[in-house]
Amino acid sequence: MPPATQALILSCVIVYFAQTAVGLDAFALWPIGSGEFLPWQLLSYSFLHGGLSHLVFNMFGLYMFGAELERVWGARRLLVFYFVSVLCAALAQLGVAALSGSMVPTIGASGGLFGLLLGFAMLFPHRKIVPLIPPIPMPAWLFVLLYGLVELGLGVTGSLNGVAHFAHLGGIAGGWLTLRYWRGQPPFGWGRR
Repeated sequence: MPPATQALILSCVIVYFAQTAVGLDAFALWPIGSGEFLPWQLLSYSFLHGGLSHLVFNMFGLYMFGAELERVWGARRLLVFYFVSVLCAALAQLGVAALSGSMVPTIGASGGLFGLLLGFAMLFPHRKIVPLIPPIPMPAWLFVLLYGLVELGLGVTGSLNGVAHFAHLGGIAGGWLTLRYWRGQPPFGWGRR
């Protein structure tokens, strides 16, 4: 496993066990109006998880997509991409929380993972992915498009309360913007590499 991917996974696992032992509420992403928000939470929330299954699924996705992207980009570029996705996910979630008046904190690496999914689909659009539900092989671009539409639908309808659907979409947006920036594509300019 490439080193940055391995470091992210190990960090999340270690923090998960610390979280279960002592609680790390000050590191969750609290809404700005809650009085609990602190600047480091824009990144620290991504190392916390709501349970073992939350951790396992996120780390499995990080392994599947992060390792592949790190082999292409290298460790530094993967980490930049991942943390920009995490940051954009946090900003999206804070915006939605401010509009809705929610005071519930957000935790999990899902925003970064959704950015990695987008990056994988843009670099390997025709690579086959077989989701757990439904177990139908599909190209990566289609998988991410459908998953993003499902997240948007669930977010707009308020389905599956407790899931930060707009953070997931923010992670996708952060990944997309990062790749557009690296490629010198609009809205960042033309032809810069």
